[in-house]
Amino acid sequence: MRRILTIDGGGIRGLLPASLLATLEDAVGEPVVDYFDLIVGTSTGGIIALGLGAGISAASIRDFYLAHGPSIFSGSRTPRSIRHLAVGKYRADGLRHALDDTLADTRLGDSTTRLVVPSVNLENGEVHIYKTAHHPRLERDYKERMVDVALATAAAPTYLPTYRTTGGVPLIDGGLFANNPVGLAVVEAIGVLDWPRRELQVLSLGCGAEPLGVRLARSRNMGRLYWAPKVVSVFMSAQSSSSLGTAQLLAGHENVVRINPLVAPGRFRIDRTAEMISLSGLGETQARAALPALRDAFFNEKAAPFVPERT
Repeated sequence: MRRILTIDGGGIRGLLPASLLATLEDAVGEPVVDYFDLIVGTSTGGIIALGLGAGISAASIRDFYLAHGPSIFSGSRTPRSIRHLAVGKYRADGLRHALDDTLADTRLGDSTTRLVVPSVNLENGEVHIYKTAHHPRLERDYKERMVDVALATAAAPTYLPTYRTTGGVPLIDGGLFANNPVGLAVVEAIGVLDWPRRELQVLSLGCGAEPLGVRLARSRNMGRLYWAPKVVSVFMSAQSSSSLGTAQLLAGHENVVRINPLVAPGRFRIDRTAEMISLSGLGETQARAALPALRDAFFNEKAAPFVPERT
């Protein structure tokens, strides 16, 4: 079997899957990265994926969120309503410094497993997907610093500024393309890596799902004022459903495990650090409940060592 781990985007809510993985790692007694042949993460999930690939323990990644979350999402004195109209809500300095402290000069080519981390190119509207050198035609990305890849995939519009590569390419949050990257992961496994679809075992981790909160009776004839605060959540929910359906269709429903607990509306906003301890606890609870089934499906045998095409 080929085992795949995918992690959604979600800002500080990434603490939920990070805590879940830390709990699993503690139970297994070995680094969780050793059990997966491919890890795909978007935005905050991309940061987790990069950390795992860099050899950082899941517990240390969880602690990264707890330690640096408040500084990454520290507000400004500019009133929120005015700031959102003019510039992003936060500067990238907090995230950059936290990533520098954690990942330093580690390159994508240093990863101990195959990684896929998406972003979006604002210049041409195309997806820009960073990948380890796990195929002969992947010739450049392995040289990229993990810090830069993380800044690109996490550059969420209205929250963090656009990331520019050293060559001047403007990149933003991969969540605009694949906030739930499980479909992308299965396509990579089958279409690029040529792994047999029936030999795939996929673990897809979300950052908590909220009810849409759309009142059908009102939505039929409502305009911008009604839809403006709701359209993003509708878009994200539809993308996640499509991505999960793609993965299940290609790999088989029985081979895709999705963990994404329902949470109270508005409680865990992507930049709300006041609920970090609760997020961490929710991740631990989810891991404890799922552990028996996950142990049999994902943690009974380590993955074969990853040998990249380029180093």
